[in-house]
Amino acid sequence: MRLIDMHCDTVFELFRRRNTKLKPDVFCAEMESAQNSLHGDMDLGRNSLCVDLGKMKKADSVAQFFACFIYMKMFQGEDRFSKGYQYALDMISYAKEEFDKYPEEIALAKSYEELLRNERIGKMSALLTVEEGGIVENDMDRLDHLYEEGIRLMTLLWNEENCMGYPNSRDGEVMKKGLKPFGIETVERMNELGMLIDVSHMSDGGFWDVLRYSKEPVVASHSNARMLCNHPRNLTDEMIRALSDHGGVAGLNLYPYFINENGKANIDDLIRHIEHMFYVGGEDFVAIGTDFDGFDEGELELQNIGEMRCLYEAIKKRKFNDGQIEKFWHGNAMRVIREVL
Repeated sequence: MRLIDMHCDTVFELFRRRNTKLKPDVFCAEMESAQNSLHGDMDLGRNSLCVDLGKMKKADSVAQFFACFIYMKMFQGEDRFSKGYQYALDMISYAKEEFDKYPEEIALAKSYEELLRNERIGKMSALLTVEEGGIVENDMDRLDHLYEEGIRLMTLLWNEENCMGYPNSRDGEVMKKGLKPFGIETVERMNELGMLIDVSHMSDGGFWDVLRYSKEPVVASHSNARMLCNHPRNLTDEMIRALSDHGGVAGLNLYPYFINENGKANIDDLIRHIEHMFYVGGEDFVAIGTDFDGFDEGELELQNIGEMRCLYEAIKKRKFNDGQIEKFWHGNAMRVIREVL
């Protein structure tokens, strides 16, 4: 079935649990407890998280986008974004070390050609991303350095205002706000470098500005349909059409509260979002962006990436043809990788 998953937070989780330098009070009690109890369960090859190499093989993974997520509440002071930037660089180095431990199974891919080469020789590909563009902090040299380090997608912001723009919000005034001047410069520079621009987490105004200024396809790596679940993290039908017309894709997010407002999501619920995005955005629009290891709330029928085959088999029983399903599973993501990277 060949899967490309455009977003997971596994590298962040593994790195966070390994890191002994951070004070424990930056984490909630549950996270601290998990950090203290997990000893030896900190490896990409095998772990109790939602994504590891064994589970990826069960999912027939072609490529996995690993987010270097920077949780800005971990850092305090005027230089907090600089601290976040250094944390991201450390996380990137850690991720590469993990990939290098399993050279026969996975390899970093920094281009479409490298992804194809890995697949030809029987390896899965890892693509590195940054989730929280605020760490660039009005310094384009930082963006260039992230590219040099192998980052090929950046989520411009997470859930707070930064140098790029404004986040998704239930405050209508915040949602209207667009990109800041440096955000516009960043979009243009990412086009020049060949980096995927990710509009997940953005305000609606920021979303429209990205489409206005980007000459290349744009992705919402892990976002669903707002018509089915009225959450500001999801895309309106107008956004879905515009993103599709721009050559972009959206990756189905499995976070239950982005699927149903009651926080319960079974396979049929996931397919409802796929169907809606298909009918509104077309067969070249739908992709997968699980957000695995980025949430621990709600009830989800699928427990890890190794169980994605259950969703695949369920979709095959619907009215989609094999070609359309393969586009959802890997083809559409592969297209934007080819066109941008």
